[in-house]
Amino acid sequence: MLQNIKVISTVSHEESSVIVSLTDTHAHVQMRQFDRDRAAVLQRAREAGVARLICPGVDVATSELAIQLAADHPGEIYACAGVHPHDTTGFTDATLAAIRALCGRDGIVALGEIGLDFYRNFAPAEDQRRAFAAQVALARELDLPIVVHNREAHAAIMEVLRPYGTVRGVWHCFIGDRQMAEDGLALGMYLSFAGPVTYPANTALADVAAWAPLDRILVETDCPYLTPHPHRRDRNEPANVAKNAARVAELRGMALADLAAATSANAATLFGLPPLAADESRKGAN
Repeated sequence: MLQNIKVISTVSHEESSVIVSLTDTHAHVQMRQFDRDRAAVLQRAREAGVARLICPGVDVATSELAIQLAADHPGEIYACAGVHPHDTTGFTDATLAAIRALCGRDGIVALGEIGLDFYRNFAPAEDQRRAFAAQVALARELDLPIVVHNREAHAAIMEVLRPYGTVRGVWHCFIGDRQMAEDGLALGMYLSFAGPVTYPANTALADVAAWAPLDRILVETDCPYLTPHPHRRDRNEPANVAKNAARVAELRGMALADLAAATSANAATLFGLPPLAADESRKGAN
């Protein structure tokens, strides 16, 4: 069982034993990259203080796998169903109907991963736009938050989202500047920080992580991708969310335990999860 444990925090450059309770809000642990050692990966996550994680799909098949994984780990792993922009070629009404059906299954907490990617362009822009708009509309109908992939497509994404006025969702793996962050925050969205926040060259992203409202930030790994510095060539995994959280805490001048508690509470709010025991105990101590 994923649980709260003691880890060593180096945020203040001093070794101190602290209780952390982290939520990795974007971990593709259902993917084939983890087929050989998934149990060991989850155990390392426990040892790093990961209390629970959100597992998004990128198409119908991986959304089904995420739902199964959530069923195998109730209260620890939660699933999202959606079609990633890379996988939107030929997106049809039947595809949308399949996602709708999956969103009615137990363990689903959001619609995602959805969005636009005009950097890789693995799917035609027209298909990406149609799939994104349709899935956002579906999420509104089902009252589910959305998990948004936004790469070199900010203006087009805002064109879809702004007419709704307010949007319950998250910029997954936020890598933009302060203006992009302000656009998302103005809609009511959360910003989630992944491995890129640890990359020394990403000074604009570090500025956003230091500045963003504490009650609107999350942490994630996006594993198996985007491993934190200095191990960027290695496969990423949920345990590394502790490294991303430690970097955000350092940028904000906070203790890791406090950053972990805040971001886990934010994840509970966004995804409709019960509060973690650690969150409840910290509230009582205030």
